[in-house]
Amino acid sequence: MAMLRDPITSVDHTQGPNNAPVTLLEYGDYQCPYCGMAYPIIKRVQRQFATKLRFVFRHFPLTEIHPYAKTAAESAECAGAHGRFWEMHDLLYENQDRLGLPLILSAVRSSGLSEQSLRDALATGAYAPKVRRDFLSGIRSGVRGTPTLFLDGQRYEGAVDYASLTAAITDRLALDLIPA
Repeated sequence: MAMLRDPITSVDHTQGPNNAPVTLLEYGDYQCPYCGMAYPIIKRVQRQFATKLRFVFRHFPLTEIHPYAKTAAESAECAGAHGRFWEMHDLLYENQDRLGLPLILSAVRSSGLSEQSLRDALATGAYAPKVRRDFLSGIRSGVRGTPTLFLDGQRYEGAVDYASLTAAITDRLALDLIPA
């Protein structure tokens, strides 16, 4: 079974308590239709497990087939520099069918962030190193496509549907209850 090679650190984007008994990590691409289908499922799983689950997102833009994936990832990082990563993350997935620079710039404006600041960041590649680090960490962990999920550092091989993910997390929680 494939293992997560790079540990979760303070530079990762997380939701949920850091001491949650289970961690779900996704390598995702904002333009990937499968990631788009997984997005509401993961949100529902997060609501289901609340404080028992920490969710981590890392970028894995498949630029050869998704021309806006890297721009979207860098835009999310730019928003993150202003404390709005998850707001941008959600907006990108919820409007995936319109993904492109006009949507991204509109999202920045509606978030109260500077459009010019984003344009400058994209032009200079200010957030490209973070996106590249995430991508390379995925490569080291055997990620080849998106979405790729890891549960407590082990690659999740099941279906990305609500019932399967819920069952896998419930199983992980049950393991935590058994004394070593």
